[in-house]
Amino acid sequence: MTGARGRGVFLAVFGSVLWGASGIAGQVLLQDKGVTAEWLSAARMIGAGLLLLLLDGARHGGDIFSIWRSRGDAVRLLLFGVVGMVGVQYTYFAAIALSNAATATILQYTMPILVLLWTAFTERRRPTAREVLALTLAVGGTVLLVTHGTWGTLAVSAGALFWGLLSAVGAAFYTIQPKGIIRRWRSSLVVGWGMLVGGLFLTPIAGLFSPPGLWDGEALAALAFVIVFGTAAAFALYISSVAYIEPAEASLLNSMEPLSSILFSVTLLGMTFGTAELAGAACILCAVLSVTRGKT
Repeated sequence: MTGARGRGVFLAVFGSVLWGASGIAGQVLLQDKGVTAEWLSAARMIGAGLLLLLLDGARHGGDIFSIWRSRGDAVRLLLFGVVGMVGVQYTYFAAIALSNAATATILQYTMPILVLLWTAFTERRRPTAREVLALTLAVGGTVLLVTHGTWGTLAVSAGALFWGLLSAVGAAFYTIQPKGIIRRWRSSLVVGWGMLVGGLFLTPIAGLFSPPGLWDGEALAALAFVIVFGTAAAFALYISSVAYIEPAEASLLNSMEPLSSILFSVTLLGMTFGTAELAGAACILCAVLSVTRGKT
C-alpha cells in the first residue's frame, strides 16, 4: 500500500470509527444522564455545523454565504437541513435512547439498500441479482438483530425498531437529495449549513438553552466528543480521505462505523451480543459491502 493510499485508508477508517464512537457517547448522555434526543440532536448539529463552516471558511477564503444567493439552492439547502439532517440525527438518537448505540447504528446502516431500491425505481429497471441478494441479506439480518433469533417476538422495543428504520430512511434522503447542490458547491459547505439549519429548526422544540439531564464532567466530555470528534472531525477526516482514495473505496471503508460501535459497546459499556445478533449484524454488513463493492 503506497503512502498516499495508506493515508487515505487511515483517514476513512479513523473517521468511521469516530462516527461509531459518537453513538456510544450519545448513549451515555441519553440513558445515563437523562438528556433528550431532541436536545442532543440540536446541540450536535449547531455545534458541528459551526465548526464545519469555520473550517470551510478557512480553507476557501471565508466565502461561506454565497450559497444563499441562489434562490433555488437556498431552498434545497433548507430542505436538506430540515428534512435530511433532522431526519437522520434525531431519529438516530431516538433509536439509541430506546435501545443502544450498536443496534441503532446497524439499523441505520441499512440505508444503502434503500438508496439501491430508490435508484432502481427512478431508473425504471428491475433490481439485479446482486441487489436482490443484498436486500435479502439486509432484511434477514434486521430480523435476526431485532428478534435475537426468536421468531414472533421483538427483542428490542417497537419504538426502537421504528426509529432505527426511520433513521435509515432519513440517511437515504440525506444521501440522495443534496447530490446536485454538493456538485455545484462543496460537501463541507453544504453539510455545515445543513447541520446549522437543522439544529436551529429543532431549537424551539428542544429547549436548547434549558439543557435537560445531569450535567457533570462526564456528560460535558461526552457532549464535546459527540460534537467535535464524533461529528465535525469525523466528517472532515472522511472527506479528506477522497483526496487519496476513490469515493467508492471510502464508502466501503465506512463499514467500520457499525463494527466499531459494536466493539465499543462491548469494551466500554459491558454489553453482550448473542450469536443471532452478531449474525444479523454480519448479514447487514455483507449486504452493504456487496452493494458498495458492486459500484467500485
